[in-house]
Amino acid sequence: MDVYQGAVAALVPYFVAERAYSYAAASGVVLAASLLSSLVQPLFGVLTDRWAMPWLLPLSALTAGAGVALSGVTGSYPLTLAVVALSGLGVAAYHPEAARLARVVAGGRHTGMSWFSFGGNAGFALAPLLVFAVMAAGGLPASPLLAIPAVLGAVLCATVVRSAGSGIRGAGLPVAAGRDDWASFLRLSGAVVCRSVVFVGLGAFVSLYVRQRTGGGEAAGTAALFVLYAGGAVGTLAGGRLAERYGRLAVVRRSYALTVPAVAGLVLVPGPTVYLFAALTSAGLYVPFSLHLTLGQDFLPRRTGTASGVTLGLTVSVGGLAAPAIGALADATSLRTALLPLIALPAVGRLLLCGLREPAAPGAVAAQRTDPRDPAPR
Repeated sequence: MDVYQGAVAALVPYFVAERAYSYAAASGVVLAASLLSSLVQPLFGVLTDRWAMPWLLPLSALTAGAGVALSGVTGSYPLTLAVVALSGLGVAAYHPEAARLARVVAGGRHTGMSWFSFGGNAGFALAPLLVFAVMAAGGLPASPLLAIPAVLGAVLCATVVRSAGSGIRGAGLPVAAGRDDWASFLRLSGAVVCRSVVFVGLGAFVSLYVRQRTGGGEAAGTAALFVLYAGGAVGTLAGGRLAERYGRLAVVRRSYALTVPAVAGLVLVPGPTVYLFAALTSAGLYVPFSLHLTLGQDFLPRRTGTASGVTLGLTVSVGGLAAPAIGALADATSLRTALLPLIALPAVGRLLLCGLREPAAPGAVAAQRTDPRDPAPR
């Protein structure tokens, strides 16, 4: 599924090169993918709090893939925005229900949810390579080939749903006895918004920026985007392990602090070291990724679907709302100047996390009590 979130950003340089889009117009494509998704994903989260809807998984995979596949063959800018928005709708429909089932399977454990997030981040990492291969084969008119992962994903989801049968239709963790902590959840969401703006802004423009700075061609830009996304696959798994040792909030705070100098180096330090700073930025952005999800679910134990929809959807997709502003600033000044504000946002997110307390993790406790190897509560 997350191949299609990463593919939109990976397609931006080709829209600029083959269709002569301005930076602002190209970032509007990123906005189209994010806007509808950000608006409806919390709604899907509310629905999954009331009803299990595993049938959404294969349907949403096909929808996400169809939108991106059509984006390269549309004849007009408005139609391109429409099909990319359709892809965002598919992404929005998928994540809350998938997160609900992942939480059931993982028993609320941090490492289990980090594996779930790993899948998405691996998709992000593969997206630039997939887009590069397809564009090399035939440019934007070859974009229908990008539907192949969606078809494979839909078959996989349908097979799992059919084989599991009613077991997952009614699956869910017991409702926690505690109360929803909306104040903490909103502060966490604000921090995720800051992280999202940095992630989406870099995802949309780092490929073009590295081409300018290094003088390399498409391969140099694709390599930078791949490093930015690929480091996340490793960082997400590391986040779950680190959280079990040091606590979720401690790991999240340190990750935001690391991101500030990493983004500064990516934007300001010239030469091939841009790839090193891209890797450090990736670690800072991705280590807390799955921890955002479990923290949000534990801050709202009675509304885990809503928490998933907001944490994975609304707050993440809001980053796309900032993309046109970055693009417009780049058109008016330079791409380097437009990326400078991204250095400060992780620091703002770190400030929002100050004072938050670790919430109870009812899912993990429930899982520990029912584990035959560990019958006594810890």
